[in-house]
Amino acid sequence: MKKPVLVVKFGSASITRDGEIDEQIVLEIARQCAQLQPKYNIVLVSSGAVAAGKRFIPKYTGSLAQRKAAAAIGNPLLVRTYGTYFRPFKIALAQSLCERQHFANRSQFLQLKSTYETLWKNNIIPIANENDVVSNKELKFSDNDELATLIAVGFGAEQVLFGTSVPGVLDEKGNVIPEIKVIDKSALSLARKEKSSVGLGGMTSKLNFARLANQLGIKAVIFSMQTENAILKAVKGETGTVCQAQKSRVSSRNKWLASGSLIAGMVQVDQGAIEALMNRKSLLAVGIQTVIQDFEVGEVFQIADENGVVQAVAKSKIDSVSLKSGNKKNLEIAHANDIVLL
Repeated sequence: MKKPVLVVKFGSASITRDGEIDEQIVLEIARQCAQLQPKYNIVLVSSGAVAAGKRFIPKYTGSLAQRKAAAAIGNPLLVRTYGTYFRPFKIALAQSLCERQHFANRSQFLQLKSTYETLWKNNIIPIANENDVVSNKELKFSDNDELATLIAVGFGAEQVLFGTSVPGVLDEKGNVIPEIKVIDKSALSLARKEKSSVGLGGMTSKLNFARLANQLGIKAVIFSMQTENAILKAVKGETGTVCQAQKSRVSSRNKWLASGSLIAGMVQVDQGAIEALMNRKSLLAVGIQTVIQDFEVGEVFQIADENGVVQAVAKSKIDSVSLKSGNKKNLEIAHANDIVLL
């Protein structure tokens, strides 16, 4: 029987200490993944390259060029450290440096998927990270929380685990919330705004991407590696905050459309259009109130309601210029099969 996919993401703050890779944490990752590998096809998404490499750059200020240089230094250090601690468990690793275009382009994504499946067949665990050295700043992942989520959605993962520097989502009193059934506005309001000095994300990022994963049928867990047997417990939902998956019948193509595509534009629609979308109807021009951001034919755009909340994404049949100038009565902007509700 095919093994389910498990994506485990580690933030910079969770695997580095004082600018150095925390080797004790990497040992624990290796030990626990070795126990999970017989049951899961594992992908590790690991930050830490920039944090590990920046100490080699005098007067580091965090500029884009310096971050790219730090990543170039830190990536081999990071992978070498992982390899050192996985080797005693007889597990080989593969480095996978990803760019946003690998997910935005369907054919490139399918090649990536085929590569990962070949690695898994040979009991090799891929370690994914953004290719910071060459990534265009306009097309970057927002952070590795996004990369982990795109991999989880694209590969139909059973779970995505977010290893971080805090024990989970905290309530107003600082206590861990063990379970969130639906990540709504009240849940998002619990996120602290601060982020670590070595990372790009924060709890807001994790909750937003956990929400996307949940909506597409994937359970997410936000946990701390400082907990004993943290990964093993997170998989069982015994530590951190468990964000429960919602029922989803979205096809693999439309999951890719909802998560992996580059969003080119946005429109705001009236309540009638929202109700039509909820009933799996196509988007017609008559329901569009405003074009917030332009798009071309075949590009993906977001559909927001009257309150500005994004309710769906769609692949366009016409460009926004034609939309503004055309006869709006029966003009179809996106077919129902190319619309994904969020």
